[in-house]
Amino acid sequence: MVPFNYTEFIEDATSLVNKRIISMSRIDDAVSRILRVKFTMGLFENPLADLSFADQLGKKEHRELAREAVRKSLVLLKNGNTPNQQFLPLPKKASKILVAGSHASNLGYQCGGWSIQWMGGSGDITAGTTILDAIKSTVGDATPVVYSENPDDSLMKKNEFSFAIVVVGEPPYAETVGDNTDLTILDPGPDTIRTVCSALKCAVVVVSGRPVVIEPYLPLMEALVAAWLPGTEGQGIADVLFGDYGFTGKLSRTWFKSVDQLPMNFGDPHYDPLFPLGFGLAINSSQPGFSGTRSRGDKKEITVWAALSLLLSMMIAWA
Repeated sequence: MVPFNYTEFIEDATSLVNKRIISMSRIDDAVSRILRVKFTMGLFENPLADLSFADQLGKKEHRELAREAVRKSLVLLKNGNTPNQQFLPLPKKASKILVAGSHASNLGYQCGGWSIQWMGGSGDITAGTTILDAIKSTVGDATPVVYSENPDDSLMKKNEFSFAIVVVGEPPYAETVGDNTDLTILDPGPDTIRTVCSALKCAVVVVSGRPVVIEPYLPLMEALVAAWLPGTEGQGIADVLFGDYGFTGKLSRTWFKSVDQLPMNFGDPHYDPLFPLGFGLAINSSQPGFSGTRSRGDKKEITVWAALSLLLSMMIAWA
């Protein structure tokens, strides 16, 4: 990291070395590693970056790979109230679809922090596909899609929506700016979920860099998807929501019920999560509209997660 005031940094570091608080051996070790990388990369012979491949950055193949990464990282946390009443996949042909939420049409929110600039940003900060545009592209012109960031009851009463997709989440952040003791989704996200999902059957997509408070709204929704920070390729989300591909993602960390439980890790005596480590549903391949590959019940996958869970338990016990 670059210090905000490098002259003060140099003065302070020099003072600490002179006072023998920081040893010269530590300085030499840090500098030698930096120089080793620079020598290896030939930066002393050619200090400027090679721009010969710059025009290929973000080409179609790159975006297709990013889109695949989005599909495979989605985690299905809820799908209907019973295994026999699954809500996903969504039908591509419907009388009318409502898309709502602050994150449905915002590339900056999809990308999160460290995107284009330190804290990221809001809006069209770069080229890409929003989740809203991906939904429209997937269903085609025959199915009307209406977008309202935070709709009121009157909009839903005036329209005969088949279902709704609500996309909410966190604002972009980096480093300590992301420190948050509440871990709530960005306003008016909670109100949007309550209003829309109380009136229509809905799937909620959460765009965030970590688990957030979602339990209070869980009974209102038919489906819940953790999309994390999908970046520029929102089409990967629509690919899975509408059944062209199956859900294969699993939680890489525990999803808490409330922040009062934190810290809470797998194996803790008080471990009582909303969704445990390794959790992730899959769509029943017999569901109408599903054309993707089935992943549920894969023996190798179950074995891997069982082994990881056992390993974590042993590590915690020996700690």
